[in-house]
Amino acid sequence: MRILYAENHAIFAEQVCGRFLSDHSVTVLASVAAATQALSVQPFDLLIVDYDLDDGKGDALVRAARVMYPGLKIIAASSHDPGNAAALQAGASATCGKMEFDRIQTVIARLASKVAHDP
Repeated sequence: MRILYAENHAIFAEQVCGRFLSDHSVTVLASVAAATQALSVQPFDLLIVDYDLDDGKGDALVRAARVMYPGLKIIAASSHDPGNAAALQAGASATCGKMEFDRIQTVIARLASKVAHDP
């Protein structure tokens, strides 16, 4: 699976990718602008979005992604509930808080199965 992961804490992103996302092709970008640009030039199967990014908030990225790819699966991955709630309100498909990243594969599988069962 091709994943775009918007996360501005490089060490955390590296640990997450190595421990929980190693079976996937993951592009990590630290800003709303860089992630939006990446979405505009190549397709991704999944977007994982932190709320606090270098140049703005993750809900802005979620809204931009929804305009470009209405069916894209998006997981809000903030360390705080208000950030995840804002991303959900902006159009994220699910949440997986940073403190519960050990369940990210379950969230990904659940979203993938929704795609497989949609008419």
